[in-house]
Amino acid sequence: MIRSVARSIGASQAVLALSVARLGDALGNSILFIILPLYVARMPVHWFGIPETVRVGLLISLYGLVNTAVQPAMGALSDRLGRRKVIIQAGLVLMAAATLGFIWARHYTDLFALRLLQGVAIGMTVPAAMGLMAMITVKETRGGAMGVYSTTRMIGFGTGPLIGGFVYEHFGFNAAFCTGAAFILLGLLLVQVWVHDVRVDPPPQTTGRFRVFDRELMSAGIFGAGFATFVMAADFSMLSTLENQFNERLEQTAFGFAVAFSALMVSRLLFQIPLGRVSDRVGRRPLIVAGLLLMAPATALLGLVASTVQLTGLRLVQGVASACIAAPAFALAADLSRSGGEGRQMSILTMGFGLGLALGPLAAGLLAVFFFELPFLVAGVVTLLAAAIIFRYVPETVSQTPVGE
Repeated sequence: MIRSVARSIGASQAVLALSVARLGDALGNSILFIILPLYVARMPVHWFGIPETVRVGLLISLYGLVNTAVQPAMGALSDRLGRRKVIIQAGLVLMAAATLGFIWARHYTDLFALRLLQGVAIGMTVPAAMGLMAMITVKETRGGAMGVYSTTRMIGFGTGPLIGGFVYEHFGFNAAFCTGAAFILLGLLLVQVWVHDVRVDPPPQTTGRFRVFDRELMSAGIFGAGFATFVMAADFSMLSTLENQFNERLEQTAFGFAVAFSALMVSRLLFQIPLGRVSDRVGRRPLIVAGLLLMAPATALLGLVASTVQLTGLRLVQGVASACIAAPAFALAADLSRSGGEGRQMSILTMGFGLGLALGPLAAGLLAVFFFELPFLVAGVVTLLAAAIIFRYVPETVSQTPVGE
């Protein structure tokens, strides 16, 4: 069955298997986007009276900061061992255990420790998964394959908040945490059944020593694509820190916020695979630059919305912009990757994504202390700067061919 589904969407069985497996843990993890701000608000105020927005931002950002720090080592380890599947599975087990641990958390410091463990867990799974994706795809169809992978992950990230908001409102916090852990364990099961390791060539021996950071594996293209994913992730994740403020300003419920938050998934679901395929024909860089130029105003206007409908509309636009950026950026990095170094090279992009998830919410919490619109205006300016940098410094890896040819 999986083979026929894969053929119908233009992906290989291995790509679809790995994509669906990642869907499970993305869904389980993203449930916390809605639950954590609410969970923090009900706990006693600690840490010298730090504002709630900053405490929420710190908690959400810790996950991204830790997984960003862990990813280079895990990418290097997956390159050295050539056993990416077992690393993915170990990370998923740790992620599920930490998610269940929230049931017994009673203080802000407990949440802090659990988010640290979650950061380590995702730092194990992501570079190994992306290393496999680089190895099982070919340049001519890589954009489309990365589109399939990104789409399934975004289905998880977009559906998770909806499920989290619904479960919390009807069954409470503990049920939401159990639901998140269950989806992560489902991802673990799918990895076991459907995903198989690919033999990894020995790493290049040009320097005589295997290193976590090897300058010979890095380039302007790799770092540029990583910066694009960083800006993209920061732009669409900063909303979560200010959930309580949006709910108050717009007079909406947690489920209403979840609907708006998840709207990004809808447009990305529609456009990610087609735009990934377009990048196989016209090039990666034009799509990335266009996505950043679209993301900038959509993000800047978030602080000015006056209704849930307006918030949802801008999230839909952010989804289209993300679709322009994600698959082409990952495909570009895979085009540039070298045999035996895929884990380390692809980890630059996943680090950028994780760092964006970390610093976006943290910056939103800090800047919102001055005035509510400030974080979104700053993000819009930074996104325009990123578009200029990508246009100037990132090389093209695809010979441009008219789409209709």
